[in-house]
Amino acid sequence: MNIDIASVEKLIAENFDRIVGLGLNVVYAFVILLVALWISGRVRNRITGLPRRNKRFDPTLTSFLGSLAKYAILALALIFILGRFGIQTTSLVALIGAAGLAIGLALQGTLSNLAAGVMLIGFRPFRVGDYISAAGQSGTVSEISLIFTEMTTPDNVQIIVPNSDIWSSSIVNYSAHDTRRCDFVFGVSYGADLNAAETVIRQAIAADPRAKDDPAPFVKVSNLGDFSVDFTVRVWCDAADYWDLKFDLTRAVKDGLDAAGVEIPFPTRTVLNAPA
Repeated sequence: MNIDIASVEKLIAENFDRIVGLGLNVVYAFVILLVALWISGRVRNRITGLPRRNKRFDPTLTSFLGSLAKYAILALALIFILGRFGIQTTSLVALIGAAGLAIGLALQGTLSNLAAGVMLIGFRPFRVGDYISAAGQSGTVSEISLIFTEMTTPDNVQIIVPNSDIWSSSIVNYSAHDTRRCDFVFGVSYGADLNAAETVIRQAIAADPRAKDDPAPFVKVSNLGDFSVDFTVRVWCDAADYWDLKFDLTRAVKDGLDAAGVEIPFPTRTVLNAPA
């Protein structure tokens, strides 16, 4: 087959500018891609490295934000590259927006959990290891992810709660402070010596090293009930000692009142026979 050299040269001459432009666009696209990869990597590393420089930043959240920033930069670079080749990016952006809207509507529940997870990790109303009550569940927090929070109950049952349920409800964090107050109500009979009962209660508190002297323990008569005179007792302790102190002090007061001969009443009922 004979090749017409003149025709080829003429074709090249006529399309020389187009060929050079295409080559330059390929070079530009390659450079833009390299720069975008370098910048996105640097930005991601800077964001994910924040927890090492400041303990207030959570690694889970910074990892998510770092990946989000990286892919956002790469998406912008792709739009620039397509623009260099003369491809209309306006319709592409609109298409991506419509697709994002459709995906957002389809994953509405998941995205709400994701948004709540970002808020929980960012504001930190609780941390791993805290004992909390939220969304009708209580337990020790064992994991906080971007979608759900995992808790373990005192009897070692796993509970997984969606983050949106937690964020939209009241959160009670029993581990937020180092100290807690134990509240008790001890009842004695109306015939008991109230000074002796108060002395027994205060001695039981003083004998337990977990009970703090500051703030001072509160022991006062608070109620004249149907069957008993009630003492309200408030004792401060370390948060980690709360339950042990509550159980042990309750028994210690009971044993002390028994030893001192102070009667602890219980409800009684008198049955009268109807007249014949």
